[in-house]
Amino acid sequence: MAELLYRWGKTAARRAWLVILAWVLALSGAAGAYVAWSGELTTSFDIPGLPSSKVVDELQKGLPDLAGGSGTIAFRTKDGSPLTATQKKEIRALITSAEDLPDVAVVTDPFQTEAHRAAQAEKVAQGQAQLEAGRTRLEGVQARLDKAQSDLDKARAQLKAAGMPTTQIDTQQAALDKQQAKVDDSAADLEVNTAKAENGAELLELSEEIRMVSADGSAALVNVAYSVGRLEMSEETKKATVDHFTEHPIAGVEVGVSSDISQESPNPMGPGEIVGVGVAAVVLLIMLGTIIGAGVPLVTALTGVGIGALGALSLSGVVQMAAMTPILGLMLGLAVGIDYSLFILNRHRKQLLHGTDVHESIGLANGTAGTAVVFAGSTVIVALVALNMTGIPFLGLMGSVGAACVAIAVLVAITLTPAILGLVGGRIVSKRARKKVAQQDAAEAHAKPMPTWRAVVTVVASVVALLALAVPALDMRLGLPDGGSEPEGSLAKTAYTITEDSFGAGANGPLLVAAELPEGLSEAGIQQAQVTVAKALADLDDVRAVAPAAVSEDGRTAAFQVVPEEGPNSVSTNELVNAIRDMPPVNGDITLGVAGATAVAIDVSQGLNDVLLPYLGVVVGLSLLILILVFRSILVPLIATGGFVLSLLATYGVVVAVFQKGIGAEWIGIDSTGPILSFLPILLVGILFGLAMDYQLFLASGMREAYVHGAPARVAVAQGFRAGRSVVIAAGLIMVSVFGGFIFAESVMIRSMGFGLALGVLLDAFIVRMLLMPALMHLLGRSAWWLPAWLDRILPNVDVEGAALERAHAGTAPDEATVKREKVAV
Repeated sequence: MAELLYRWGKTAARRAWLVILAWVLALSGAAGAYVAWSGELTTSFDIPGLPSSKVVDELQKGLPDLAGGSGTIAFRTKDGSPLTATQKKEIRALITSAEDLPDVAVVTDPFQTEAHRAAQAEKVAQGQAQLEAGRTRLEGVQARLDKAQSDLDKARAQLKAAGMPTTQIDTQQAALDKQQAKVDDSAADLEVNTAKAENGAELLELSEEIRMVSADGSAALVNVAYSVGRLEMSEETKKATVDHFTEHPIAGVEVGVSSDISQESPNPMGPGEIVGVGVAAVVLLIMLGTIIGAGVPLVTALTGVGIGALGALSLSGVVQMAAMTPILGLMLGLAVGIDYSLFILNRHRKQLLHGTDVHESIGLANGTAGTAVVFAGSTVIVALVALNMTGIPFLGLMGSVGAACVAIAVLVAITLTPAILGLVGGRIVSKRARKKVAQQDAAEAHAKPMPTWRAVVTVVASVVALLALAVPALDMRLGLPDGGSEPEGSLAKTAYTITEDSFGAGANGPLLVAAELPEGLSEAGIQQAQVTVAKALADLDDVRAVAPAAVSEDGRTAAFQVVPEEGPNSVSTNELVNAIRDMPPVNGDITLGVAGATAVAIDVSQGLNDVLLPYLGVVVGLSLLILILVFRSILVPLIATGGFVLSLLATYGVVVAVFQKGIGAEWIGIDSTGPILSFLPILLVGILFGLAMDYQLFLASGMREAYVHGAPARVAVAQGFRAGRSVVIAAGLIMVSVFGGFIFAESVMIRSMGFGLALGVLLDAFIVRMLLMPALMHLLGRSAWWLPAWLDRILPNVDVEGAALERAHAGTAPDEATVKREKVAV
């Protein structure tokens, strides 16, 4: 491979404009595909086969109105006073006109709903009073009939004793029996009506806390139900609803829109991201010393990320794509694109400083550092593609897009970078760098191994520090963002706050419970079944209220709204969902299922949590094979992997401390805390493992290069570390700055992802790779490069350091490796 990349590099340098034109055409093609085929991105997440998805499918058959998407518009007076008649009129006008919005099925009038409930409660009370009066009347009639029966019985007895006929008595008895039958029928009807009234009163009592207008009259909730499912709702549909209720403010009233419909696709490039790229440019300028040198990695990275991101977005018109998918590709494309180009450029720069011809140096840099780039990119690609093995479509697509962006970054690095370097020529090296080259060579050649005591202290301190940072991860809870985690002042946050303050925290996350009723129930039987189910649900812990929502036409499916005591992302609500699912059939023959946005979020989080460890095993296993092949060692890949696990756990711990516990959250502008984004842990595994192996590869390959060229094992560790530390430090800072720029994005999902990736790179690059790994390599000495003889025979020699390539072209120029070997020999 090294020889092939060497030829590619020299060819690209000699035919620079042709290569540049090819990439410009590729970028133009991606832009054209984006214009022609791009579609909408979704902010909703789902996993096929979830318990909640199955319930939604059942509701779709019997109660389709409840299976569609929905959202809530929250109104509240700014001064806390009751809504005035004028304000109510304006809200009602918005409700009436909203029924003509795209895909809107029903818009609930809260004032009409509350009036209907009050009328129903009054009707039930009046009915109970009438039934009680009817019972009193029946009791009086029954008493008279009983007295008449007693009198007839006495008269019959007297006539029989006197031997007289009882014909007249029999006639009276028949009339009395007829009256008794009517009374019995009336009593039966009374019992039926009494049961209905009692059931109705009990259902009203159970649902008393479910309100659409707050108790003090200052707030109202408008529910918007759609004719399409949650995942099928278009951005135009959501935006039309949001604009309708917010474009014309009502005097004295604030309005909020639930995150179901107000959450927009996040903007991939904001001020924070631009600042991050700016910081990367400054790091490049400081390291390379020339504006031209700093510009090369930026140009190549932006070219690659442009092609990758636009290509990904062009697929959004064909497949359902989460809004985070192209943003992940953008993050990775920028970060690895800059780093990979930097690795090749840095090798080329050093060779130029030692007098190598420009085109020859480009070829050698592409064959040596470029080979390392290809293998480094392979570890990232393997980790990302393996996300498809989780069986979760949206996560697999994110991994595939991310892998494609990394693959493009690799191709750009080994083709476009040599082409631009060929045009730039010797201007990539500053005069100041030429003056310092002798000092740097001397420092590298005379690098001494660290004292063993320092290595021991470094290992212990690094491990203890990382484990201490990992402690908060023991309390990690997973979930999807709700309105409470959105920025202050946003429509979603406003709606969440109004709902929580005026209607209780649980009103932000109501559960939709579906009950499968027995076949052949009468109207009274269905009502009795509703009461039985509602009482069973109300008896569970942390249930605030239960209300029947609807019954299917065939009477087989009944839906209930269950309002928890706490919010959608609370531990108690999670436990409540599980408790409902674990309930045995109510009354022995009524089975229950849970749906709704809260249940979906819980199911998605659980599904992702279940595949985390298997995925980690697959990624680590595959990447270990790659590392064993590259380093021809057993212990070096184990060190690399063990260090990654420590940095990953530490990253989890700090993310939990900031985003879940709120420690230091205000420093990065986080207004409220909650569970960790459900797919963040598994994404961090895939991305950080690949990036960690990048730095491992570039540092350890330098150590192996020195070792195979004859340096003692511990001296080789020092020489390889000194030779590669500057570029790894720069690359680490660049990745941290690029990922860190996303911490200040508007979307809480992007914030947590940017924070996790930036922190993970920071911990792994500067603690694990720069401290722990060299110390362990020093302690292991020659044994670090041990490989069983049988395995050594069957493994192909990939020569990632490019030693064979350097030997083949040794006569062309005094390259860096030759100079180093000569100085080591001296």
